[in-house]
Amino acid sequence: MPANYDDNNIFAKILRVEIPCHKIYEDAETLAFMDIMPRSEGHCLVIPKRPARNTLDADPASLAAVMASVQKVARAAKKAFAADGVTLAQYNESAAGQVVFHLHFHIMPRFEGVKLAHHGGPVADHALLAAQAEKIRAAL
Repeated sequence: MPANYDDNNIFAKILRVEIPCHKIYEDAETLAFMDIMPRSEGHCLVIPKRPARNTLDADPASLAAVMASVQKVARAAKKAFAADGVTLAQYNESAAGQVVFHLHFHIMPRFEGVKLAHHGGPVADHALLAAQAEKIRAAL
């Protein structure tokens, strides 16, 4: 475990099933689930199961596994929502906008002329998130 990794962060708790999530995809190395404060319809996250604060300290094999899952889930999210494109975002440290210190990639389906919602907006309705997760799972 990286020396500066806090194993009490919210994503570590999700991995330990201490906090629920709206799961989309899981394999031996990664987990994908809905962002509870979405910036777009279908906004989801992909995280490694191995502890990593961010890209700067991630094990290269774990990072490669995360990227393969990001591609898989991004393709499914784009298809599920008939999006015009997809924004991928990943932040490293507070100065760059990182809030949760467990490596994670944001996948945000995008639509022509529609701006992203404000970062850190309100928590979405859980029934809506569950329906969106199902929609992406069906497109995998």
